[in-house]
Amino acid sequence: MITKQEAEQAVLTLLHYLEGDGYNREGLIDTPERVIKSWNEIFSGYNEEAAVVLSSTFNGEGYDGIVLLRDIEFHSTCEHHLQPFKGKAHVAYIPTDRIVGISKLARLVELHARRLQNQERITKNIADDLVEHLTPLGAGVIIEASHGCMQCRGVRKQNAIMTTSAMRGVFFDKPEARAELFQLIGNGRLN
Repeated sequence: MITKQEAEQAVLTLLHYLEGDGYNREGLIDTPERVIKSWNEIFSGYNEEAAVVLSSTFNGEGYDGIVLLRDIEFHSTCEHHLQPFKGKAHVAYIPTDRIVGISKLARLVELHARRLQNQERITKNIADDLVEHLTPLGAGVIIEASHGCMQCRGVRKQNAIMTTSAMRGVFFDKPEARAELFQLIGNGRLN
């Protein structure tokens, strides 16, 4: 296990690479400590488990319609360039007999977003976690995000939005269930 001091030294090495001999100027003196402190928060998803987030359920009282929490804002970090990406997640499921508090759906998104990621993996993992821990009739996850690695480097496209989806159960098998989900998400923008 790498210590906090070793991690701070690694940041100092990167600053030396970027700044040359100016890496020890006043504005950068405490930067290694600040970076590691911020990374501990940004990447806190490594300290959480979906099983714990989704463990507290309630009697669904016979509800068998779509449960959708949409427009869940998130920030994540691309594992390829360590650039930020951010967007909105739409998370849905159709319960069998148990429901979960809606804040748990947002926490599940945060758990996955607060790791080094790619958008496809976040989308897939959220859907898989819903299926594994809630055993719903269906689960659907749609994520729309803009990526810093495309905005500030490379092709430099400021307004490009990447959309990914993962459909499980009835959302995969039944086009009418998928269509209802897209309608609920809003204004036919995904049709």
